[in-house]
Amino acid sequence: MNLNLENKTAFVCGSTQGIGKASALEMASLGATIVLIARNEDKLKATLAELPSPVGQKHSYIAADFSKPTELKLALEKHLSTGVTCHILLNNTGGPKGGPIREAAIEEFYDTFTQHLICNHILVQALYPIMKENGYGRIINVISTSVKQPLPNLGVSNTIRGAVASWSKTLATELAPFNITVNNVLPGATNTIRLQGIAEAKSAKTSETIADIFADMAAESPMGRIAEPEEVANAIAFLASPAASYINGINVPVDGGRTKSL
Repeated sequence: MNLNLENKTAFVCGSTQGIGKASALEMASLGATIVLIARNEDKLKATLAELPSPVGQKHSYIAADFSKPTELKLALEKHLSTGVTCHILLNNTGGPKGGPIREAAIEEFYDTFTQHLICNHILVQALYPIMKENGYGRIINVISTSVKQPLPNLGVSNTIRGAVASWSKTLATELAPFNITVNNVLPGATNTIRLQGIAEAKSAKTSETIADIFADMAAESPMGRIAEPEEVANAIAFLASPAASYINGINVPVDGGRTKSL
């Protein structure tokens, strides 16, 4: 099975922590040159220093805030003007705060739509022509199992993740003739800062302990535990590889079997 990513360049969003960072590390270990994308430059520099370079890759980063799409577009254009190429794009952005949809402010929908779908679209429009020219493209979107089964108290997230999934499926059809695949990875409960934040918010409302909340999350999976970011990153790295050349337009849950639907 060909998982070799040598001579491939991967743009990785949300890459200074959690699933994004784990994915950057895994793809770099397989030979990819990584372009980290996140808003905190200090964290970007720290992550850059951690990336392996088994075949002498020269990794780089773009500092951009996804709440400011124009800033992202300009930073991306500046980086591309240096001649960097692209074969892989990992769209990965932290989710909005939790809560019932009936209580969500209108601004929460606007903000989340901007950070997820609009910024994803800016990245795709800038990068897919380069993938097309290279004859190789992998666009992978980290969204949520909520596109199959809405999750309680994540109303805004459930809504926008569904929009991203439909956008992705449409792209998969349009870009397939250029040897560009588009797929979604759907993490279940994963040991990230975001999951910690969700647990803390629930604890504040219900007085349950963080430990009990995590235990309940683990019990929802037939495997009896939550995932580590590296386990989701493994699925992402596979979809980015030559081995996944005919996998296109699908949702891949990485949730230990928690989702009830096929």
